[in-house]
Amino acid sequence: MQEDFLHYIWKHKKIDVTNLKTTNGEVITILSVGQHNVNAGPDFFNAQLKIDNQLWAGNLEIHIKSSDWFLHNHEQDKAYDNVILHVVWEHDTNVYRKDNTTIPTLELKEYVSKSALNNYQQLFSKTNKWINCEEDFANVDNFMMQNWLERLYFERLERKAEGINQLLKTSKNDWEAILFKMLAKNFGLKVNADAFLSIANTVDFSIIRKLQNNQTSLEALFFGQADLLSSDVQDPYFQSLTKEYQFLKQKFSLSNENITPIQFFRLRPSNFPTIRLSQLAGLYNKEQNLFSKINETHTIKDFYSLFSTETSPFWKSHYTFDKDSKNSKKQLTKAFIDLLMINTIIPVKFAYAKYQSKQVEEDIVKLMKQITFEKNNIIEKFNSLKKVSNSALQSQSLLQLKNEYCNKNKCLQCAIGNSLLTK
Repeated sequence: MQEDFLHYIWKHKKIDVTNLKTTNGEVITILSVGQHNVNAGPDFFNAQLKIDNQLWAGNLEIHIKSSDWFLHNHEQDKAYDNVILHVVWEHDTNVYRKDNTTIPTLELKEYVSKSALNNYQQLFSKTNKWINCEEDFANVDNFMMQNWLERLYFERLERKAEGINQLLKTSKNDWEAILFKMLAKNFGLKVNADAFLSIANTVDFSIIRKLQNNQTSLEALFFGQADLLSSDVQDPYFQSLTKEYQFLKQKFSLSNENITPIQFFRLRPSNFPTIRLSQLAGLYNKEQNLFSKINETHTIKDFYSLFSTETSPFWKSHYTFDKDSKNSKKQLTKAFIDLLMINTIIPVKFAYAKYQSKQVEEDIVKLMKQITFEKNNIIEKFNSLKKVSNSALQSQSLLQLKNEYCNKNKCLQCAIGNSLLTK
């Protein structure tokens, strides 16, 4: 038995509320269960009850056993002076206020249905499961499931928006600069995300604005800050970048001493940092005022067009500076743009809309439903239990579900867990 289950029972009135009595036989009428408190202090604030026709307003504390009151030293804490009802699973002792008056106690085990208790025990009893509800997941109502997943997606998006708001504070409220940092991080993918972000953090965006008309200058800037121009390569393109970077370094007082090292290991050649940095330079050379254009773009087709960019000519026959390769056009793929949409573009659009107190939820849902769902172990496992991921909206939601609910055993805060408890 967990206190979280008792919180759930009380909060959602999963008991026979028509015949409640204290352990002393006093009739309890619930007018308001109160406000659930997840921080320090009593478990529910501002509850309203009638106990034997006496109206009470105050706080509630919930424990497995009544004696837990003393185990937690509540009798010495002023925060518990206004507790009007002690809700417990098992009553084993009376508890008192500081003035020695007895706090009424409700023993829940007398009022919880056997089916609810059995469902709870079934949900949490078995160990070594991927998720607690994996045996019942396939039978969850589809309509409820999709509504819950949409809510989870915006929960995840809110968290991403908080990170963007932190960047806003250090970027002088320059949304173009924030977009550049977010794009740089995601162009680095998982392996080089921190490295690419560290590069972006060493370059004031005003420098990007000044160099946007010259892709070679942008590449020299990015490669130089990434410390990719320090080797001895005789190729004319490499030499021109090195010369340009030395000029830019002196002109803008640049330093790359604290850059996170770039990694090539375990990357496919198409994801080499050289290719991604050249594509990032190509994007900013191609598109002026990119942030403004993102906010003016509303269809996935137009986003694919907006982010249709490629490397400079040198990289068509190279993946690294010192070795030739088969000639190929290295353009941003739709799959890569989808990742940018999921991890950068839509979060930035959402954060900016919140900043302006605008509602864009419907537009975001529409966009996310047009993007192919991500493929990873978590999504594959969920889909093996029940085919629930048809788009990026669901795949992002399922990541939130697994990481923030399933892994933390927060079934009682999950709509799926709730539905299984009341089946």
